[in-house]
Order: sequence, then structure tokens, then C-alpha cells
Amino acid sequence: MPTSLHAWWLSGLLLGLSLQLRARVEACSCAPAHPQQLLCSSAIVIRAKVYGEKVVPAREDPADTQKMIQYEIKQIKMFKGFDKVKDVQYVYTPLDSSLCGVRLEANKKKQYLLTGQILDNGKVFINMCNYIEPWDDLSFLQKKSLNHRYNIDCTCKIVTCYTVPCSISAPNECLWTDWLIERKLYGHQAQHYACVKRSNGTCGWYRVGLPPEKEFIDVSEP
Repeated sequence: MPTSLHAWWLSGLLLGLSLQLRARVEACSCAPAHPQQLLCSSAIVIRAKVYGEKVVPAREDPADTQKMIQYEIKQIKMFKGFDKVKDVQYVYTPLDSSLCGVRLEANKKKQYLLTGQILDNGKVFINMCNYIEPWDDLSFLQKKSLNHRYNIDCTCKIVTCYTVPCSISAPNECLWTDWLIERKLYGHQAQHYACVKRSNGTCGWYRVGLPPEKEFIDVSEP
């Protein structure tokens, strides 16, 4: 395949992946990332119920017409962010979906895993580019890894494989092949494996619950 054609095709693929992520609208684009990466890059990770919502100004400046949704939440458990906040009562997201605003069900019943950033004013900000999932949609490994693997293994790097050939280039990397094999981002590998540092300093995919000799799988190339 000519270089120019391959570059055009790959650009189209990456665009398609970005659009696939929860049907984001044209102006909101997020690079595909493994859930572990998204949790590592977040300042705060909590489990919560949403009790209410209301539209509020984005800033105190009356000349600023942008709006945000203020979600009133009941924090059930905090997995990350203890050093910055203790109890989160509200999270904020852009009102406009084109600015990556998140829509949550404020019914006091549905629980979510919320990840996001903490602004200078102490407010917790979430958007579509964060990892936000209904709690019941998470796999057993994902829930277990929130307390253990995801937070302590942020030194490992996850490399996304879109096309072949692809491979890791450093010992601290894990190759993520869900899109290549299943044609979806959050497939079997994302749901059931964590990229974990071994005792020898290298990183590999680890699945909780397997016999010791089978806990790690080696995927250096598809």
C-alpha cells in the first residue's frame, strides 16, 4: 500500500474510532484509550448515584453565556482523589454535547463509575473523554482492579493496535488488540485484563482468578 494511501486510511480509521466512542457529536472528539489508561490519567475516581441535576452558569462572569449541568450525587466509594477532596457532592459537565457534555440518569437508583478532573476552584469536572460507565456494566475484574491493579500500575503503558503489523517497543508496554480482533474498543481484553508490572520490571496482561502459571499472558504482537 502506498505511504500516502496508508496514512489516509489510518486517519480515517482513527476518526471512526473516535466517533464510535458513545456516539460523540462532530465537535467532540476523544482519542481511544483503554479503561486503565483513563483511570490513570484521572484526578478522581468514584462510585456514585445521581440524585438530581440543574443547569448553572459555567462562570461567575455574567457576560459568559456558556452553561454547565450540575449533577447532585451521593458518593458511595472513592477510589482515587483522597488527597484533593474528601466527599464529592456535585460533579459538573458542559451542557452542550458538542463540548463533550455527559448525560447521566438522575433517578437516585442507577450507580456510575465516574472519573474526571478537579478544577482550580475544587469542582469535579467530567466529560465524554473520561471513563464513565454504569456500575453494573463493569466486569468483575474491572471492579476488583479499581482497588488494586489500575492505580498501582500506572507506570505500565498500553499501546493500541489498530492494524497489523503492530508490536510493543519497550518492556513496560502491553499491546491492546481489542479493536484489531473484535472490531470494538472495550472487548474481552479491556474487560478482563489489566496491564501489570511483573517482578522483573516488565509489564504484561494479567487476569485475576486464573491459576498462578496462567495469570499472565504475553502479547507482544498479534
